[in-house]
Amino acid sequence: MASSTVARHPLFTIFVAIFMLLAIAARDKQEGDRAGFLPGQPRSPPVSQFSGYVTVDEHNGRALFYWFFEAQTLPAQKPLILWLNGGPGCSSVGYGAASELGPLLVNSNGTGLEFNTFAWNKEANLLFLESPVGVGFSYTNTTSDLDNIDDRFVANDVYTFLVNWFNRFPQYKSHDFYISGESYAGHYVPQLAEVVYDHNKHLGGNQQINLKGFIVGNAETNDYFDYTGIVQFAWSHSVISDQFYEQVKNVCDFRISPIANECSHLMNLLYKMYHEIDIYNVYAPKCTTDGSAFLSSSSDSTVKKEAKNKSKRSRMYSGYDPCHSNYVEAYFNRMDVQKSLHANTSGWIQDRRWSLCSDLISDDYDMEVFSVLPIYSKLIKAGIKIWVYSGDVDGRVPFIGSRYWVEALGLPIKSQWQPWYLKNQVAGRYVEYEGLTMATVRGAGHTVPQDKPAEAFVLINSFLSDQQLPTKDI
Repeated sequence: MASSTVARHPLFTIFVAIFMLLAIAARDKQEGDRAGFLPGQPRSPPVSQFSGYVTVDEHNGRALFYWFFEAQTLPAQKPLILWLNGGPGCSSVGYGAASELGPLLVNSNGTGLEFNTFAWNKEANLLFLESPVGVGFSYTNTTSDLDNIDDRFVANDVYTFLVNWFNRFPQYKSHDFYISGESYAGHYVPQLAEVVYDHNKHLGGNQQINLKGFIVGNAETNDYFDYTGIVQFAWSHSVISDQFYEQVKNVCDFRISPIANECSHLMNLLYKMYHEIDIYNVYAPKCTTDGSAFLSSSSDSTVKKEAKNKSKRSRMYSGYDPCHSNYVEAYFNRMDVQKSLHANTSGWIQDRRWSLCSDLISDDYDMEVFSVLPIYSKLIKAGIKIWVYSGDVDGRVPFIGSRYWVEALGLPIKSQWQPWYLKNQVAGRYVEYEGLTMATVRGAGHTVPQDKPAEAFVLINSFLSDQQLPTKDI
């Protein structure tokens, strides 16, 4: 009798009606973001994709652009992965989605798309976000926003994005949620994970984001270890001489600043020594087309800008074509592509080109965080699953520096350094600690899923399934 009375109560009826209206509104917004076939997209296999804007600040008119792919099979049962590229200021749509791990990759001449047989959405639902505001298609109507961007600003904006995105896609709210990324996302990812973790502690179960872990590749993490790794990698890979190496060691104290006095001059010389090779993959060919003039390597810039921007990637290497970035920019600057993606609806990039990396962000980004290692220690204690991987021929965020900062965490070792395999070949090496796994990928540069897609797929599959990397041939 009591339950029947409650069911007929006017307030209960109003609550149900409001809930249904909200559900309908969310469904309508979601379907409004559904993208059909993009220009040049192959007709088979089918791809379920959504793209558009999520507002993160109504007052300032700030909105972030996303591109979402449902898992190829059983999306209702698969986890959700958010992917972030670094820079700071580089596009997760142009890099992660369209060049590395998404199901639709820009083809080798920029005229269309091709299906990626090693797409990560075989194992998970994939969400790519252009962050911070000012990157790619993401925009703000308040220009002063662009002067205030730092790691904390980015983490809070992305958290707000997630809350609002889950309101639009409520069917994924309860899914296991993972954060991933590479390069300067080595800052973005753990700091976002900390914000999610801290918010969850003060929210009810149905309001929490179901964070399970994060995985980062060639990740900027700690200035001292990262810059030490840059110098040691350059010396060990014959980029600099013994004498120059000793000079840098005697002059530079990376615990203080990589751009102080004479050290600034020496680091500038070091980056210039990469002028004719690709610092992001030292064994890859360098792009020599005309497009490389405006997509030039950061080695041509001053050390002050290099140290400030850290791993800004205004040019990239893709497979056997080092000029792939030219094709990506050509594709996303097409009006028919932007219309199909529901992008640039505000006219944000009307007077400029969409670019893989935004100078608006990289020039003014406030890099106030020296190290994110304390966050690692905090989240490891909280039981968050963490993996770190590193392409072993990247000179910009070398595996040497990453090994140093991983060891600095002081974690007990579960399994010793050992090889892992793919197709009768050593694919890399890995070590398991209590609370963290570190792996290398043999022959990969800064963008592992691009250089070694099959190996990267094994990595993400092992991470999500909570299994060791294969120690036998597969």
